[in-house]
This record gives sequence, C-alpha cells and structure tokens, in this order.
Amino acid sequence: MNEVPEEADNPEHVAMERPDSVAIVENFWREVWQHPQNPDAIDRLVHEDFVITSGGRDIAGREPFKAWVRDFLAKVHDFQFHIIETFQNHDGSRVASRWRVTGRNNGLMGTQPNGAPIEMTGTAVWEVGPDGRLRHNWVERNAFEVHGAITRADARANIF
Repeated sequence: MNEVPEEADNPEHVAMERPDSVAIVENFWREVWQHPQNPDAIDRLVHEDFVITSGGRDIAGREPFKAWVRDFLAKVHDFQFHIIETFQNHDGSRVASRWRVTGRNNGLMGTQPNGAPIEMTGTAVWEVGPDGRLRHNWVERNAFEVHGAITRADARANIF
C-alpha cells in the first residue's frame, strides 16, 4: 500500500517547499547592482525572455537589459545600491522590493555631469518563475524629485 507521507498534509511542510523568492531577488540586487556591480550576472539570474518595465517602457531580452544596466551605472559616480525591504506573495511568484540608490550625477536623465548628490528611491515588483529565474520586473522610482535635485542650483528636490 502506498501511503502519503504525513508531512504532505501539513501546510507548514508545503510552505517550506516554495521557493524563497525574497532570497532570489536580493541575490539579484547583490550580484548585479551592489559593489562590485556585475551586469553579466544577468545571464544566470534572469529568464532568456526577461522584460523590465521601467517607467512604463519595456526593455525585452537579456542583452538589452544588460545594456540598460550598464548605461544607468555609467550615469552615477560612486553608485551604491541599498535594499530597504523585500517580501513575497503566498506562492513566491511575485516579490515586492523597496530600494535606494545613492551616488553623484554623471549625466543621469540627460543632464550635464555635475557631481550633484543623488538619492533615488524606488519600488520593484518581480515575477519569479518556478525555476527560480526572474521573468519580469516592473520598476517605479522618484525620478521627478531626482531630476529636480540634480538640475537646481540649490540641489533641492522638485516639489509639486
């Protein structure tokens, strides 16, 4: 007689089988964005059909995404990436992460490189595949305030 193991009926055991998608996303942040930044890690960490939706614009595929990351990193001297908070839904298919970037302006948002301090905050919502690879990232950030801070003579953020 085939018996079902007792732990199969135990919801706590089932929860332990789910992927730790928070760890997957935070590993991505560490490997790609934290010092020493490594955009080539994208090849291992994201699905080949990966899409990032940044400010409503889609960047599809690993190579275009890596180019986007490199361009972003080049626009901020002394780039530092800080993980604020990360959590996942019940099955690990979605992860929300709040983050902060600091550094100095080197032409971000089409501005003249002036070394102005940058502090950018944002939120990323990730789709994590069953294989543990990242499939989609929807990201929003406080770009309006950052643009004001790097273009105003007094380095203060824009206020609505």
